[in-house]
Amino acid sequence: MLFSPVALGPFTLRHRVVHAPTTRLRADPDHSPSAMMLDYYRQRASNGGLIITESVHPSYDSRGYEGAPGIYTDAHVEAWKKLIGAVHAKGGVIFMQIAHDGRQSHVDLSNGAAPVAPSVVPFEGQALTGDGWVPVSPHRALEIDEIPVLVESFRKAAERAKAAGFDGIEMHNANGYLADTFLQDGTNKRTDRYGGSIENRARFSLELVEALISVWGPGRVGVRISPSGQWGAISDSDPEATFGYFAKALNRYPLAYLHIIEPRVMGVETLDEHQAPVASATLRKIYRGTLIAAGGFDGPGAEAILERGDADLVAFGRYFTSNPDLPERLRRDLPLTPYVREAFWGGDERHYSDFPAYD
Repeated sequence: MLFSPVALGPFTLRHRVVHAPTTRLRADPDHSPSAMMLDYYRQRASNGGLIITESVHPSYDSRGYEGAPGIYTDAHVEAWKKLIGAVHAKGGVIFMQIAHDGRQSHVDLSNGAAPVAPSVVPFEGQALTGDGWVPVSPHRALEIDEIPVLVESFRKAAERAKAAGFDGIEMHNANGYLADTFLQDGTNKRTDRYGGSIENRARFSLELVEALISVWGPGRVGVRISPSGQWGAISDSDPEATFGYFAKALNRYPLAYLHIIEPRVMGVETLDEHQAPVASATLRKIYRGTLIAAGGFDGPGAEAILERGDADLVAFGRYFTSNPDLPERLRRDLPLTPYVREAFWGGDERHYSDFPAYD
């Protein structure tokens, strides 16, 4: 099934191997996508395959990592046009992931402004600044009148992504970043209309979805979530209820897909390689649209979840970093080049865009 066609919004993909959004931190100093990023994505584009970009930021102060690309200036739009053109030239479909990193940030990344979150719930994380990896700065709780401003920043980012020529966008609602911290009660302690009940905690995320769809229309907006995920010290007292409600609420919108990270992974770490996918199987019973599963998959595992009907497509991250021709290798059952973990976050072309296709 991995190499059978599948509908995704207005597109018909020729296979179900998705390039997952993988943070690589190699943007130019002005946060435009760099020449080596263009090479990287062009190498991984395939005819009729879907690429989801790494996290792209809607504002200067929404970053948690130096080297992450942005979509908030005209220069960013022009640079993305070139990268998108390279992917389209190979017949690929490319969605941009929009993300605000929230409390996982540092004052050096925002001209001295404190990171923001729905509530102040201290945690020990790291941000990447010009001085390297450093402890995150203390964050502050957002005022309620700041929330519409954040929603508008996502809407404007969506407009710029459309102007650049992307095929669609993905809202990053996972891994303990801003939208995820609103949704889950371990990080959302608000007592206003954005906190307390599940309905209130989901409000910010659903306002973002509505803003993005207002720009892109039906079948062009995806949402990524990480039920029971641990990255970013995120938690919820009843994840089944929280994510079940959120998945059901998303049925109201004409999304391109729901993208689910399995809890057996935490970022680039596999917590339990023997754990079967559970989040996708649970939410498949609730969400009625196209579903992408991610997190710890290899070829046989991808085939298995598709055969069970618990997902429609499977996203690969780590294996795509070192195998630019991953769909073809999986199709022909060819050996996979091992990934180089030390080169995941920042650096130059080495172990990034210098991996060859299978000879």
